[in-house]
Amino acid sequence: MEYRRLGSSGLKVPALSFGAGTFGGKGPLFSAWGTTAEAEARRLVDICLEAGVNLFDTADVYSEGASEEILGAAIKGRRDEVLLSTKISLPVGDGPNDAGSSRARLIKGVDAALKRLGTDYIDLMQLHAFDADTPIEEVLSTLDMLVRSGKLRYVGVSNFSGWQLMKSLAIADRHGYPRYVANQVYYSLVGRDYEWELMPLGLDQGVGALVWSPLGWGRLTGRIRRGEPWPDGSRLHDTAAFGPPVDDEKLYGIVEVLLQIAEETGRTVPQVAINWLLRRPTVSSVIIGARNEEQLRQNLGAVGWSLSAEQIDRLDAASATTAPYPHFPYYRQEGFARINPPPV
Repeated sequence: MEYRRLGSSGLKVPALSFGAGTFGGKGPLFSAWGTTAEAEARRLVDICLEAGVNLFDTADVYSEGASEEILGAAIKGRRDEVLLSTKISLPVGDGPNDAGSSRARLIKGVDAALKRLGTDYIDLMQLHAFDADTPIEEVLSTLDMLVRSGKLRYVGVSNFSGWQLMKSLAIADRHGYPRYVANQVYYSLVGRDYEWELMPLGLDQGVGALVWSPLGWGRLTGRIRRGEPWPDGSRLHDTAAFGPPVDDEKLYGIVEVLLQIAEETGRTVPQVAINWLLRRPTVSSVIIGARNEEQLRQNLGAVGWSLSAEQIDRLDAASATTAPYPHFPYYRQEGFARINPPPV
């Protein structure tokens, strides 16, 4: 397993990490993701650790906290072998302080997460969304307190826009608060919006990407083909409405190139799609999910080899999209490109 720095921090994380969103199976979205119980979760953790995958990601909203509870049980007795990443800020109840990133919510939420995970510290805590109702100074000063207390080691964000993240980093620098070192983002061959603003920001500010849904909500498994209905058992039947829209023609074109390269390399379509992501700038780790041992072992096969430059170029071309203003001058106008080269 390859290990990479998480952004500009000193923390080393595996190129592949494991997402525990399949643990628990409560609610319409997460039950479609998976219904992994404690015994199977422990087996999946065993396989990950054998492969060098020691970073496990979850969130307080995953299956109403059951994901954290099952993950905590699965790592019991080997806490020092793993890195725990979780998220907070999305609603967990109907009360006025059951959502957001206020001081009250963060302190209460972190303590609850620690209890569910069965640990006294969290390696990486990420804000699951920007809280426009709470002053950024309040958010960052609270995270600073939690880091100083030893309950949190590193902090990051997820689902922030560029200005929200940059403003937060500037305030952190001004007051000496901990900087966000991770940005958990949706990024795949069928969803390259991350590249327009957040990737250049990450390069400039030392914020590493933790990529979620690298297979485009299950579209890049090789089972979704032109002229064919979604196969039985595909989670897209239940989850497609929760994710961003995808142009079907572009998807089919990407899958056709993936199938060609899979045949050339002797790899699977998911392995090729994940390997492409591992070559992208700012990517610290790609979060893989699995409902069973077979899926996990297949996804683990995405590392230990590399696509050729020519194969990467073909995937780039098949998945390319025109960025909206003001990002498109990077690619469309020579003058802008000379002073603002695109990420490489």
